[in-house]
Amino acid sequence: MELTDLLEALNAGRTITGDSPLHEVMHRVSQDALRITGELNGGYHEPARVRELLAQLTGKPVDESVTVFPPFYSDFGKNITFGKRNFLNSGCKFQDQGGVVIGDDCLIGHNTVLATLNHDLAPSRRADMHPAPVVIGRNVWIGSNVTVLPGVTIGADAVVAAGSVVTKDVPEKSVVGGSPARVVRLLSD
Repeated sequence: MELTDLLEALNAGRTITGDSPLHEVMHRVSQDALRITGELNGGYHEPARVRELLAQLTGKPVDESVTVFPPFYSDFGKNITFGKRNFLNSGCKFQDQGGVVIGDDCLIGHNTVLATLNHDLAPSRRADMHPAPVVIGRNVWIGSNVTVLPGVTIGADAVVAAGSVVTKDVPEKSVVGGSPARVVRLLSD
């Protein structure tokens, strides 16, 4: 089993059983992510070097318009897609095995957590993992200390209020807040 096999299974939403060869691959790839984020977070780096390390982490190019203020954490890395003109403030944590896609022109606040895996509820299968992507549309603003749970899509031009826990999809051009997050108003230009 290789990374491509694992990504195919994750992106298809297939359960990764705790005792499987795919689970072993996931842990092996995680060691690489821990090494890269350790370097990223271990001291000051010029913005271009931050992007180089993010490209190593994700395994794909990161546009020169992307700005990330470390520390930044990912326990996998290979299933993150950054858009153009993204700004991520310090302390963001991405559990990206299930896939994290960030559209263009997004602002992501301090300490945001994007989670893409759930463990099985059955005690005998607790090590099994169920992936589901987090998709962030174009021009989204996520406030500080937000948690976005697996399978959530945040629509274009939406705002997620600081401290929210997002458990379901967010409509385009809406402001959501709370735990669980609910629509509190709609936006227009």
